[in-house]
Amino acid sequence: MKRFKTISEFLQFRQMPGPDHPLLHVFKLEDVSSPVLLELDAWVYDFYCIGLKRVVNDREIKLKYGQQTYDYNNGILSFVAPNQVMRLTIDQKAAKLIQSGWMLMVHPDFLHHTLLAQAIREYDFWDYTVHEALFLSDREEATLVGILQNIQQECRGNIDQFSKSITISHLETLLNYADRFYHRQFLTRDKTSHEVLGRLEQWLNQYFSQEDLINKGLPGVNDVASALNLSPKYLSSLLKVLTGQNTQQHIHQKLIEKAKEQLSVTNLTVSEIAYNLGFEHLQSFSKLFKAKTNLSPLEFKASFN
Repeated sequence: MKRFKTISEFLQFRQMPGPDHPLLHVFKLEDVSSPVLLELDAWVYDFYCIGLKRVVNDREIKLKYGQQTYDYNNGILSFVAPNQVMRLTIDQKAAKLIQSGWMLMVHPDFLHHTLLAQAIREYDFWDYTVHEALFLSDREEATLVGILQNIQQECRGNIDQFSKSITISHLETLLNYADRFYHRQFLTRDKTSHEVLGRLEQWLNQYFSQEDLINKGLPGVNDVASALNLSPKYLSSLLKVLTGQNTQQHIHQKLIEKAKEQLSVTNLTVSEIAYNLGFEHLQSFSKLFKAKTNLSPLEFKASFN
């Protein structure tokens, strides 16, 4: 596996001129002699990488980002965080691959002593268990290309006391637009979104139907996300946009649903029901139930008698 510690090291490997700034570089993909890293089985960047690229090919291309297959044949905007392993396989029997677009690379050191140093990791797309690139309309693409051109122009201009703050401002604008476009994609990709909701519902039903929940305990956000092969932040963001509730709220909603079923149709005591649902302490169950229903478990149970 090849690790690219600096942007200069990556550009040298790709047989390209040095960066406009040691810690930040923007370039057009058409300027790269070999646009894909065919020589490597796997590689890692020590810097952030944002790609706005179009691929036209007659090869079978499979890219893995972390543990997930990444589909960038259709989408065009992709994000790679530092220390994520990338793997690429291409059907060598096929003939051609044409790639165009832009690439932005920024080292974390460039962000030192700025608010963006911490804020950049708060954007959801860095932490996704990514499986698809972002789709852009022509207008959205033109907006981002304009920002990338501004960053490139600033890096290639005369460096002065304002250069870094202006570049950081452009970077923040780029990330904020990308955040907007990702949330738009959540809302418009109905099929994928509904599939996630269906899988979530099925998994929660199966989990709360087990008989040994007291040993397993209540499911956490990480448990649910792992079962759905999504990152916790991605799953919560998607659910929040689609339903107004995050993952934890969905877990509680399913738990209360199961509790209501047992309180209304069985002769189990409240303590037994709490135990069956994975609670070690009756007080914790009663507190959560009342917070969600405005009734205590006993009051809810009494309403059916």
